[in-house]
Amino acid sequence: MRVGEIVTAGFLALLSLYLMWKSTELPIGFIPGKGPGGGAWPFWLSGIMLISCCCIAFNWWRGTSAPSQSDEPVLDSHGWKSLIFVGGGVIVFVVLISIISMYGAVGVFLFYYTWFLGRHSLWLSLSIALITPLALFFFFEGAMRITMPSGLPFTDPVFNILYDIIY
Repeated sequence: MRVGEIVTAGFLALLSLYLMWKSTELPIGFIPGKGPGGGAWPFWLSGIMLISCCCIAFNWWRGTSAPSQSDEPVLDSHGWKSLIFVGGGVIVFVVLISIISMYGAVGVFLFYYTWFLGRHSLWLSLSIALITPLALFFFFEGAMRITMPSGLPFTDPVFNILYDIIY
């Protein structure tokens, strides 16, 4: 557990630095009359993640966190099973984005996560899997004017109906 904590913090710190560097390809400051630049959110969120990683490393060095004092393995059999089921779900989610759109993939992932992994009722799982992507659609496409991947052409009729509502 001790080694796992510092390795994870180090990996996430390096990832934070890379994301901060990459986000500077777009403006990261405030653009008068327009708002934050395109790289602002990724840059500042990565900066916060880097600070968090530094705090974790500092606590690891001082030995004040529970994982830094533990000789337990990072993942037991239940942890590995959870990692495989959640990680597999995320991989399928990413693959589905180009097939059934970002919103369709979100719905499928939420249904999988709440019904299969969370063992919630079918009614609750279907409700969350349908309402959340619709809310995200109207937020991103309608309010923010940010277009997400729409998948293969067979998803167009659904998006045409939703775009008619917005416009």
